[in-house]
Amino acid sequence: MKSKLIVIEGLDGSGKATQTKLLADKLTSMGRTVRKLEFPDYDSPSSSLVKMYLNGDFGKNPEDVNAYAASAFYAVDRAASYLKNWKNDCNNGSVILCDRYCTSNIIYQMSKVKNDERDGFIEWQSDFEYNKLGLPVPDAVIYLDVDLDVSQRLMEKRYGGDKSKMDLHEQNVKFLRECRESAVYATQKCGWIKIDCCENGDIKSIKKIAAEIEKVVFDILKP
Repeated sequence: MKSKLIVIEGLDGSGKATQTKLLADKLTSMGRTVRKLEFPDYDSPSSSLVKMYLNGDFGKNPEDVNAYAASAFYAVDRAASYLKNWKNDCNNGSVILCDRYCTSNIIYQMSKVKNDERDGFIEWQSDFEYNKLGLPVPDAVIYLDVDLDVSQRLMEKRYGGDKSKMDLHEQNVKFLRECRESAVYATQKCGWIKIDCCENGDIKSIKKIAAEIEKVVFDILKP
């Protein structure tokens, strides 16, 4: 039986990891078989180029590595994870939950290309990862949209105000603003499901966001 692949996307500080875990726990309690994944897979050697990129080994600005090269770093890590760890889960009826996936290249790397090249990049990314590398196409992508100033506050809290702990992306507010613009564009272009995670200038409660996500996912999983 074909499994369902559901992706939780969002910028840094949007609560993806928390919400993916809550959703996995909820579905498991309902008797569903769940495989929870997180990308990049930092515990695997396949993420070595990703770690070098985020550490600034190839340049101190995200733009020092072009959109296509950086995308390849992340894509190879995902392909290795798929082939080694969860390929068999795609046809056993599991619910596969991804904290980030191929769609992250559209958010983070598409921000490096010109606006009139966005559609071409989306087509390239889809062909490269889903066709050439053979990664499964997600059944749904849920994008957690958080105001940039709110996500920045959450990240500062996470790192105790120590910006030296932030990676190449997290340190660059201008880049993250452009990433959010890419995400909003992709949500409309690619049919992602957007969940607004802020109200009155602050993040919604974890419980409230989880309820909105569950509503979407339960509809997707209906027989």
